This record gives sequence, structure tokens and C-alpha cells, in this order.
Amino acid sequence: MKFLGYIREDSSVGVRNHLAVIPSVFCANTVAKKIAANIPQAKCLPHSVGCSQVGEDLEITARTLKNIALNPNIGGVLIVGLGCERFSSEEFFESVRESGKPVEKVVIHEIGSSIDAISVGIEKLQKLYEKINCFTRKKVDISELTVGLECGGSDAASGISANPAIGKTSDMLVGCGGAVIFSETTELIGAEHILEKRCETDEVAEKMLALIRRTENELVSSTSSKKYKNRTDLISTGNFSGGVSTVVEKALGNIHKTGTSSIKGAVNFAEQIISQGLNYMDTPGQDGESTTGLVAGGAQIILFTTGRGTPTGFPTAPVVKISSNSALYKKMKENIDIDAGGIINGKESIETVGKTIFDFVVEVASGKQVKAEIMGHNELFNIPRVMKYCSNIAKNCK
Repeated sequence: MKFLGYIREDSSVGVRNHLAVIPSVFCANTVAKKIAANIPQAKCLPHSVGCSQVGEDLEITARTLKNIALNPNIGGVLIVGLGCERFSSEEFFESVRESGKPVEKVVIHEIGSSIDAISVGIEKLQKLYEKINCFTRKKVDISELTVGLECGGSDAASGISANPAIGKTSDMLVGCGGAVIFSETTELIGAEHILEKRCETDEVAEKMLALIRRTENELVSSTSSKKYKNRTDLISTGNFSGGVSTVVEKALGNIHKTGTSSIKGAVNFAEQIISQGLNYMDTPGQDGESTTGLVAGGAQIILFTTGRGTPTGFPTAPVVKISSNSALYKKMKENIDIDAGGIINGKESIETVGKTIFDFVVEVASGKQVKAEIMGHNELFNIPRVMKYCSNIAKNCK
């Protein structure tokens, strides 16, 4: 099976041909936004990090920004820096340049002012725009696709309709030689013993279990022992209101998204996957942070199931929304792409809806816009912080 994609300099394939304007530090956000506003095809990715970070906290920021820029959906990159940030714009620039992708940078301190930096940035962005317009869609094998799996605002129906449906989609894509990434470590707690049996090697199983245990320990240590007696009590208010009673119940429904394939790899947050097939990535359960990690990992498309509804999208990757129930689909039809509610009312099977999603993914990969793109939603870019390093610095300064 084929789709129409953009073949990049490193032979990776994008499903979009975006021009990204990425600040290396939050201080450059406004300048970056004003530069991007001059080219309709440009996507700005503002964030709140890049300054005064150390240790793992800094490593996550640097890795995320570098790998987001290297995602094949992005044809060219303009980096906007201030000049004194911890994650330097020069390091960022070199990491993208080495890939062969068209890249330019603007450093505000070197130019002199925001107004001058915007002017220079617009000129450089125009040159990049001309370069990426040389890319045209070509037929490529579906094995070039990497799809990320996400759920947000789950309800009691998510684990028996939308999640199993994209599990079928996942199996189909893996069967065609493609790659799938599942994540949200907080929402795997209580079902890790099931996933362990599906790991292809002991090494993959050990890494996945270690990351899940670390997250579980952090959750327990950061909450009141009087309020949270055990791990089954750690459930979000939104999920609870939607009919999901415990974190274990959420996990048992969540893992249906992964289908039945063997788990080939396990990676840290925002690391690029190296294996085709099904992969696990350690991410928080927060929708924006998890989706950001998936795109940095190489996902060109996100499959996002929801039972309560969300309009959110990602700046440089199409986010396909699948509702778990038909009432939600009718209420948010402008935001939801596919209704899996037919599984609940007996009108459709899990297999049928899974195939519908698979066919839709191929269309999206070839250029069909999803609802989030049409509506202009781009809220899901969010880099997590590792606050324990900030706390340690504060203690050492006393």
C-alpha cells in the first residue's frame, strides 16, 4: 500500500511540508511569532523553557526541541535565539544542519533589537520558504509511516470502543511494516504485567518496567499518604467524572490502544524510536506533553481517542480525533474526525472501525486535513519540566 509523502534529505518521509519557526528559549517567543506571521505556511512553536535549566531538565528540553525540528513533517527550520540561553541556539542549529535539512538561525543579541531581528528573520524565512517549495508529494510505501497513540478525556466507553479500534489500526500498520508509538506512563500503572508479556526481549521489558515503577514512585511520594492510600486512587477528576473509577481501570482500557503486536522498543521521553513495529515511550499523562514526545520520537500522525471531547491539535502533525461515543461526536462534530460509538450501540464492530481509521490515516498521510488542522488548533506542543533539579539547586544554595 502507498501514500503520497514528502521525501526528505535523510530519506525520511513527511506527511506535511511545514516551515517551522522554533525559539531556543522562551525569551525569543514574541520575535519568533512575529517572524512566522509573515509566511502562511510557517508554524511557530513557542514554549516556556530553555533558560536556567540543568541536568535531566535541560537534557529533555534540548532533546525535545532538536527532535521536533528533525520530524519529517518539517521541511525547513528557522531557529530564533536570544543569545544567553542555557540551551544555545548554536547547538540547536548544528543538530538540525547535520541532518541536511534546510535551517537558518536568528540570534537577537547578535542583531541588536527585536525589530531588527524580526526583519532579518523574515528575510531568512522567505529563503527557507522557497527551498521547501521544491518538495512535492511522491508515492511511498506505507511502511514509512509512524503513528503516535494518545487518549485524553477518557470515559467509561473509551476502553471498549475507541481504544480497541485504534488497537486494530495499530496492528494493521505494524503488519504493513510501519511503526506505532504508545506512551502515557502514568496511565499504564496497573497493567504493566500484561504489557511485559508482549515485550520482544527482556531488555525492552526491563526498561519499560523500570520507567513505569519510577513514575509510580514519584506519584506516590508527591501526594499525601492520607489522601492516596494506594495506586488505584490516583485517577484524574476528568476521567472519574467520565465513569472511570480507578487508575488501574484506566490502564486496562488504555492498553487496548496498543493492539496485539509485540513491543519492539522502549525509549525515554522525546527520543527517536529506532525500531519499526510497536514501541513504548515514557511520557507524562498530560495530553500536550505526551503528544510532544510522540512527535519528537518521529510520529507524523497522532491518533487521539476521547470520551469527553477535546478540540486540541499539534502545530506540525495532524491529530486524528476518535470519539468513544456517538453523543460526543454529534456534540463536537467540528472537532471529531471519526465516531467509534457504533461499537457501543452494536452498529459496527471493532474491526470495522479499526479499518475505517486505518483508511483515514492513509488519506491524512496523503494530504487530507483533519478537523484540528481545519480549525487551526495547535495547543499540544508542551515540554515537561523535571522540577526536582530546581529543588536540589535551591537546597544547595541554603
